[in-house]
Amino acid sequence: MGNRHCLTMTQDLLEKALPIQRSSGSGPEFELQIKGLSKVFRSNGDAIAALDRVDLNIRRGEFVSIIGTSGCGKTTLLRIIAGLESEFSGRVELEGRAITGPGIDKGVVFQDHRLLPWLTIDDNIGFGLVQRPEEERREITQKYLNLVGLGKFGKAYPGQLSGGMAQRAAIARALVNNPKILLLDEPLGALDALTRRYMQQELEKIWVREKATTVMVTHDVDEAIYLSDRIVLMSSRPGRVKKILSVALPRPRRREHSDFLAIERELLQEFELQAKDLITYEI
Repeated sequence: MGNRHCLTMTQDLLEKALPIQRSSGSGPEFELQIKGLSKVFRSNGDAIAALDRVDLNIRRGEFVSIIGTSGCGKTTLLRIIAGLESEFSGRVELEGRAITGPGIDKGVVFQDHRLLPWLTIDDNIGFGLVQRPEEERREITQKYLNLVGLGKFGKAYPGQLSGGMAQRAAIARALVNNPKILLLDEPLGALDALTRRYMQQELEKIWVREKATTVMVTHDVDEAIYLSDRIVLMSSRPGRVKKILSVALPRPRRREHSDFLAIERELLQEFELQAKDLITYEI
């Protein structure tokens, strides 16, 4: 079936083939379940289908990237998982319970860090811990500052940090409440190429330590392969799950490895086909 490290199959076959990672409890088989999800936006009386019958199951501790051409509904899908969009059809469940709105069980990191400029990094990260005793809040905040390599920058303000450092602070803020799932909306997209490579390595280290179930939207094929257990390729609008690839490469991953490059070629070919279809449709 081609390269032994890159097995492409439909989602149903993939989920039967992969070993199930069960928690020590008796919880649901999947951390996140999406069933028949469709989303339609309305503008000036016109209906615009963003997502169409999306089915996706994600296991506890998985790192899953969602990629696709612009306008395919990637960010809309992430916003629905985050509880930021309420009008849709189908079901989206976290640990077997329907997602009906935002909450501390879902940590979200956006492309821009969105730190509050008038608060120190300490206070930004600990903002969601205001109900905790002061000493406990300080301990938790320091733990996550250390986790993202900002242990000595707690008293700094966002404007005093580089872009990469500010984004690390945003990741710490998203993790501080120990969410069930971490949602990343192109979190490294605004960084320069060298900083982005470094932050990919740092993000992988954080994920390995925390083992948080993670869903990331990205346009960067290389980034998706480097970080993900599985990659979900969305079709052009309306967004559907077109293909799921398992990235069975050892970590840390080597971009120059032939297996890495084989997966990259496969994904880029899919993008080229989508682009041709999109251009033909527009013409």
